[in-house]
Order: sequence, then C-alpha cells, then structure tokens
Amino acid sequence: MSVIETTPKNPALTALPGLGRALVAAGKLGQKTAEDIFLKAQGSRNSFIAELTGSGAVSAFDLAHIMSTSFAAPLVDMDAVDMQRLPQGLLDTKICQAFRIVVLGKRHNRLIIATADPSDQGAAEKIKFSTQLGVDWIIAEYDKLTRLVNASSATASEALENIVSEEFEFDEDISEAASQEEEVISEVEDAPIVKFLHKMLVDAFNMRASDLHFEPFEHSYRVRFRVDGELREISSPPVAIKEKLAARIKVISKLDISEKRVPQDGKMKLKIAPDRVIDFRVSTLPTMFGEKIVIRILDPSSAKLGIDALGYEPAEKERLLEAIKRPYGMVLVTGPTGSGKTVSLYTCLNILNTAGVNISTAEDPAEITLPGVNQVSMNEKAGMTFPVALKAFLRQDPDIIMVGEIRDVETADIAIKAAQTGHLVLSTLHTNDAPTTLTRMRNMGIAPFNIASSVILITAQRLARRLCPHCKTAIEIPRDALLQAGFKDDEVDGSWKPFHPVGCAKCNNGYKGRLGIYQVMPISEEIQRIVLRDGSAMEIAAQAEAEGVRSLRQSGLYKVKLGMTSMEEILGCTNA
Repeated sequence: MSVIETTPKNPALTALPGLGRALVAAGKLGQKTAEDIFLKAQGSRNSFIAELTGSGAVSAFDLAHIMSTSFAAPLVDMDAVDMQRLPQGLLDTKICQAFRIVVLGKRHNRLIIATADPSDQGAAEKIKFSTQLGVDWIIAEYDKLTRLVNASSATASEALENIVSEEFEFDEDISEAASQEEEVISEVEDAPIVKFLHKMLVDAFNMRASDLHFEPFEHSYRVRFRVDGELREISSPPVAIKEKLAARIKVISKLDISEKRVPQDGKMKLKIAPDRVIDFRVSTLPTMFGEKIVIRILDPSSAKLGIDALGYEPAEKERLLEAIKRPYGMVLVTGPTGSGKTVSLYTCLNILNTAGVNISTAEDPAEITLPGVNQVSMNEKAGMTFPVALKAFLRQDPDIIMVGEIRDVETADIAIKAAQTGHLVLSTLHTNDAPTTLTRMRNMGIAPFNIASSVILITAQRLARRLCPHCKTAIEIPRDALLQAGFKDDEVDGSWKPFHPVGCAKCNNGYKGRLGIYQVMPISEEIQRIVLRDGSAMEIAAQAEAEGVRSLRQSGLYKVKLGMTSMEEILGCTNA
C-alpha cells in the first residue's frame, strides 16, 4: 500500500480573508505579500485592510476601484457625502465603528451601506442579526470612510460612556421634585437627547470651538459654535426638544431644573481620554421662547502651554515676566469678554506656581483647575464675595493673590492694600486699552496715590484670527491705505506685502486658530507722575508710546507685517 505524501497547507493562506484572496485572484497583490501583510496584521492586532492600506501595498483609491470591479458594486466618493444628512439610528454605532462602515440609507427591507471591504461576511452577518435587514454594499475609499466614521455619531457615543460618572447621578432633591416637574425629569434620560447633546460637546471640542450656543425661537431651534471668534450655525434640531435638552444640561450641571425664570450658572465635565478631562461652564438665560444655554469650553491644558504660545513679542514677554517676578505690586490684564484674559492670568500663575509660594485666587467662578493653587469660587447667596475672600486671604499668609475681576471700589481698595503690603496681586478689568485702565480706576473712586504706588504693569489684549498658512495669499494694498491704517513711513518701504484670507479645506474661511494682540505697559516714574496729577488717558498713552510701548493697533499691524493675520482682521478688533 503506497503512501501519498501531501504538502502541508500554509495556515496564513488558508486563513487569508476574502479581501486578500480577491486581490490575489485579481492579480493586484502577490500571494506572498498578502500572507505577510495578514501575519503582520495578526501580530499587531490590526485589521487586514488597515494594515494593507497602511503598508502602501495597495492605495485606498486603487483598492476601492478594484473592489468595485471585482464585486460589481457601485463606487461613492465619501468627500461628497454630507454627514449631517446621513440617516440616524438604523444601525448600532459600535458596529459602524468596528467594521468602518457608514449607513447611507434604507430601501424597503435592505440597508445601503458604504464599505471598503464587501467581502467581509462577518460584517454582513452582524448587520443582518442586529437589524433583521439585508445589506446592499456601496464601495468607498478606506481612508475617507475611516475619517467619516470617526467624525460621526460613534465618537459621541464613546464620549457618552466617558462622561464623568458622577455627573449623571440625580441629586436626591431632584428625585423629590414637585409633581409638575416629574414628567420633565423622566424624559431627561431620553436616549436621542443624550446622544445629541454629547455629540455637540464632542464636535465642539474637535472643532476647537470656545462656546456652544443653544438658542430656542418661536418656530425653530438653533445650535451655534464660536470657532476662531466667529459664531457658526451647526445644527437646527426640532424645536420640540428644547425643554428636554435644557433639562438634560441642567441636570448634569447640577442646576435647578424646576427654576426657569432666572439665569443659572453651573459646571460639568467630559472625559475625552484616560488622563484628560475637559470642564464646561454652563449659563442659562430665560428668553421669550425658552431657555437659551451657552456652554463655555474650559481646557485646563491651555493654561499650561507656556507664555511663548500666547503670542507675546520678545520685548513684551520680558516686561511681563519682569513684573510678575517682583515680590509685590499689582499686575492688571484688561480687555473685553472673550479676549483671553483668563488664560493669560493662569499662564502667569502657572509660571509662579512653585512649592515655595502660597497662591490664592478668588474667581466667579473658578474656571481652570491648577494643582497647588488655592482656588475659591464666589457665592454671593452664601455671602462669599470678592471683598470677603480677599480679607480672608490676607489672614492666610499669602504670597500671590489673583482676583478674577475688579468690579467695585471695595474690591479694588482691598486688592491695592494687599499690593502695597508685600503681596503680588494679579487681576482683570474691562477697559479698551492699558492707558484707560488707570483713568478707569480713578473714576471708580480710587485715590491717585494708591494707583501710582501699587500698579506696576498693565497688559491690554485682543484675540485676532490667524491666517491659514495653506491658502493665505499676498495682495497689493495702496501705500496711502497702509499709512491711514497706522503704519509709519519707514514701514511702508515695499519690502513686504500683507496677506489676505482665501479659504481651503483645512481652515475656516481663510483663518485657522487665533493669536494674541498685546499692549504691555509698565508703570514708569513718569506715568506715575501723570497719574498723581490726575492726567488724562491721552497723556498716559503719549508717554507710554515715547517709552516704546506699542498700542494695540501697532501691535496688530506688526503681526500683519509678519504675515500672521490680515489687515481687515486687525482693523476690526483694534481702535486707531
């Protein structure tokens, strides 16, 4: 009896997924190459298609066309798909994330699904089991498909699971709310509302927005994000969700859901990574057609970027660092709401925050958590006001005190006395520029001597949109127009050209990100003399310019000259 010897089969070949076998059969991929990629994917616990496209053996573009031909399936360009118009709720987002697929629609009892791998029987069976519907495949490029999946509701669902757990718990007094509120409370956990809210939060963070606006009107509802300083409409959900959405936000922000007649302020947290938590400040405002809610994104990492990331010029940076390293005195940061004052103050505190100093802050509310800093939030109802906090700080052996904002003469007097008695005081004021800050303090009723003897430096600031480096274009602007804007004769010498926004896929209408515009004014002896004789802001400004201090307009124009922002942006955010 003869024995027939058989050659053992290569286990990699027999286990090769359908996509690999299809590419080998089509002659687009060598058998040995396919096996090597498959083994590498197994070793790295990666999918075959991800390893295939990542290795460069077959590009995502070529793979899509090969699959379209091999499986006689239509091809779609995912860049042309509007994510906002995709159907929701037809398939579990975890399945979409796992198999890198996107549901494009439904026809009768079949789902139309975009995929890069129509040979994946596991995906087809999982979809059929989950939905009891058949599948019609549409072929898409793997890289584009992956980007769309990551930006879709799957991201929001993951974020929902990562919301800090205690933020979801109802307080006891909420569960015992009045009977007329019970219906609202029971609907707060409505799944579509939960998913919509947390998708908005995640999308806002990914778009680097600073604020989210939820705005109810009589016949519509609008969600807008402030991106790079400009509000953009993102979504128009049904107006019927306004009550449920407001209740949901108020519950996780620990606000009173039964109170709809007065404004409320709260906070909530979102965990976006094992070691990263983002804080959100919530403000509600009763309007004619419901509660308008604004959510400010407070990223603690922004205070740890360092002073170089804020955009100070070398001379300005040196003046600021010299001032905050003095043992006593007052440093003021001024500017309108949303000009980055808080980040500037926290950046300074981060520099000063060492084991050898005692730092206390009084804020309304405390926005960014800094380990090692004693932070106190104001609570007027409980009697915790700025003056009360400051008086308590002075009995706590402080080295550095930060006051969130000087709003009245009592707060200003205590802060000035602290600065005069051996403490460094940091605070903010709402004024247009550095010189007018001194006259504003005088108008509040503070004696000129106290101002001159305590304030050591004032920095005024604005945030301007930064030009996109990928699409900005140099333009010709007449010399007279440049001079009228504020450039000096010797600066308009033709050696440079201003840039102007164009717009591309990588930016927002020609801009991407923001940069700081600063006027850093040390209080010199001559400026002190002007203050003591009750001089005007114009006199102070003239003296500061003589000492080499740039105005906000001059500082902005310098950044125009460097090609960092545009003329129209600086003219819009600074005064001549």
